[in-house]
Amino acid sequence: MSKIYIIGIVASGKTTLSRKMAKMTDTTAYELDNIVRPLKNGQQVKRTPEEQLDELHRINHTGSWIIEGTYRKTCHSVLDNADQIVFLDPPLLLRCVRIVTRFIKQQLKLETCRYKSDLKMLRWMFEWTVEFEKDRDHFNRLLKPYEEKLIVLKRKKEIKNYMNQGDLYETEITG
Repeated sequence: MSKIYIIGIVASGKTTLSRKMAKMTDTTAYELDNIVRPLKNGQQVKRTPEEQLDELHRINHTGSWIIEGTYRKTCHSVLDNADQIVFLDPPLLLRCVRIVTRFIKQQLKLETCRYKSDLKMLRWMFEWTVEFEKDRDHFNRLLKPYEEKLIVLKRKKEIKNYMNQGDLYETEITG
């Protein structure tokens, strides 16, 4: 049994990695965005922090899981319960290119999303990215207590090496 939390900022590759890992390990992957804002009757409804924690506790008791998402205050239970924390931290320029590429694909209907893909959302993604970079030291301090189970991946080669290890659950954890 293993519980893996993939964390990172917008366009760091969290969803892509979690889906690949879930397929490789036959484990259920969860997106925090869908836990925070599940669809009810075709509409996104934001759960209260208490409801989010209840859902995270429910998932935690299902056995193995992969949860991916950006940091939220309700994530401390995920950080505490994870066997591994994978922090995806690609270069800023690559993340910016991914944000624009994603937006273009969504506008051309080549990629779907659960949010309204418009210029306002595009601006927010860049604002979140700027805020993350300004507050990076704070984020690193949040992860400090978990460094014994933290894996930081910055480059495609590091991600490939991580994925190519025989058993993801037996990975030697190094920062």
